[in-house]
Amino acid sequence: MSRSDDAEALVTAHRASLIRYLARYTGDADLAEDLVQETYMRLLERPPADDRNPRAWLFTVATNLARDRARIEQRRTELVGTTSPAAPDDPARVVERAETRARVQAALASLTPRDRTALLMREEGFRHREIAEAIGATTQSVGTILARALVRLGRGLGVPTPEKKETR
Repeated sequence: MSRSDDAEALVTAHRASLIRYLARYTGDADLAEDLVQETYMRLLERPPADDRNPRAWLFTVATNLARDRARIEQRRTELVGTTSPAAPDDPARVVERAETRARVQAALASLTPRDRTALLMREEGFRHREIAEAIGATTQSVGTILARALVRLGRGLGVPTPEKKETR
């Protein structure tokens, strides 16, 4: 089997979860599809070292590509001074879902890239070891990072956090 066959099999096996992850990360399903294609190209050009977990490698590369794309888009927006055009009005339910999606995307965007990556990778079923490798942390610290990120995400969504009880 050739290297391109191996790469294709790897991407095919993880395509759905990569797209889901990237759509959540970027808020754009079409961009997620493009980023998966770019990830596949990177895999063909520079496959991971034999000792690397290929699934974690794919998600790390995809995350980095998404971050790069966001930086480029931010610069472009700053230069032009505009944002993307608003979608046309739709029925009330579609608008409500869009508003909810926008709130969640805004809350996710307010997180640090490390926290956002950790939460979204957790949502995709990654183990703490894999998340630690992707975000450059220790396996032992991932639980704390995730817990704090969830609290920050909740705050960004306006979810009240439980009061800390005073200890005597």
